[in-house]
Amino acid sequence: MSPVMERLHTLLGTLGLAEIDALLEAHLEQAVAKETTYADFLVSLLELETQARSARALSTRMRLAGLPYCKTLAQFDFSFQPTLDEKQVRELATLRFAQEAHNVIMLGPPGVGKTHLAVGLSIEAMKGGFSTYFVTAHELVADLGRAAREGKLERRLRVYLHPKVLVIDEVGYLPLDDVGATIFFQVVSARYERGSILLTSNKSYGDWGTIFGEHTLAAAILDRLLHHATTLNIRGESYRLRERRKAGLIEAATKSPKPSG
Repeated sequence: MSPVMERLHTLLGTLGLAEIDALLEAHLEQAVAKETTYADFLVSLLELETQARSARALSTRMRLAGLPYCKTLAQFDFSFQPTLDEKQVRELATLRFAQEAHNVIMLGPPGVGKTHLAVGLSIEAMKGGFSTYFVTAHELVADLGRAAREGKLERRLRVYLHPKVLVIDEVGYLPLDDVGATIFFQVVSARYERGSILLTSNKSYGDWGTIFGEHTLAAAILDRLLHHATTLNIRGESYRLRERRKAGLIEAATKSPKPSG
C-alpha cells in the first residue's frame, strides 16, 4: 500500500468514516475505469457512508424499541379487515402524526391486528428517524409503580417521555388500581403535545371508566389523548381464529368424542 493510501485510511479512521474506509480501493478502481469526475467520486462515497450510518441508526432504534416482534404494514392483510380504512393507515404511515406529536388510538376486540398495526407504524416511525418505545399498559404501570416505591419515579419516567413515539399496548385487558391509573395519567399528561402515543385497547371509550376505576380520571385521560388524535376502530374476525379454522383446530376441538366400546 502506498504512503498516500495509508494516510487516507488513517484520516478516514480518525474521522469515523468506516464505510468509505472499507470500500475506498474498490471505488478508486471503478472511478479510474469509468473516468469518473472527482465530484462524482466524492458524492458516491459520501452516499455510501450516509446509507451505512442510516442503517446502523435504524438497527439501534429497532434494538432499543422493545418491539414484541417485527411485522411491517406491508404484511398486514387489509382485505381481511374491511372495517379498517387502508387509506387512513397509509396516511398515518407518512408520519405526520409523529411530526406533529399527535396520537393514534386503535380500538377493537382481541386478535384483529391492533398490535400488528402498532408495530408496523412503529417500524415506519423508526425508518423516518423517530425514536420509538413499545410497552404494554401492564408493564408500564408495574415499572413506574416500582420506581415510585423506590423514590425513583421522576428519573424512570424519562424512559417513557424521551421517545418521539410511545406505544402502549393492551390498555384495558387488566383493570388498574388507583396508583396505576394515576401513573398512567401522569404519562399521558407529560407527553401531551410533546410526543405521540400509539395506543391499542379492546375497550370502547365509553368503557374506559372501568379500566381506570372511575369516570373522572378516565375523562381526563381521554381529553388529553383525543385532543390531537386519530382513532382506528377495527371490527372483524380474529386473525388467530382464522388460522386455527384453516388448520381445522377449531372444528376438531368442538367435535364430540366417539363413544368407546
